[in-house]
Amino acid sequence: MLTIHAADQVRVTWDSVPFEDGAVAVEGSRIAAVGPLAELAERFPAARVRRWPGVLGPARVHEGPLPDAPTPREQVHAVLKLGAVAVLAEHADAPGLRAAAERNDVVVLTRPRAAVLADLGRADLAVLDDGGDCVATVCAGRLVHRRR
Repeated sequence: MLTIHAADQVRVTWDSVPFEDGAVAVEGSRIAAVGPLAELAERFPAARVRRWPGVLGPARVHEGPLPDAPTPREQVHAVLKLGAVAVLAEHADAPGLRAAAERNDVVVLTRPRAAVLADLGRADLAVLDDGGDCVATVCAGRLVHRRR
């Protein structure tokens, strides 16, 4: 099912200038398009539209140790709650941690990489509020965290 994630502002990279009333169309695990909400709604009329408060951009790479939690699954979930869908291998070497990351489609990287929203790229999105806290995380096209 195609979903359009829309927000007041969208950033293709977190360093780029945001554009207003933007959106990202997601089909399966990939980005189908990035652009103004009006254009994407017209291009994909059957898509479900999710509106988010804040700024939508590429999901983050968690570069430090994973948060403390009782189980590897909960450590990975804590990273997703931060708006990150990738971790560094050096911090994912504890027993069970890499397997928990893989089960949740969290990418394990050998080194940091730039996060960007691009057509046909993996649909990894984060929505941040005005204070920079994560409102929602989409990992490989799946909504994996939503702040209530």
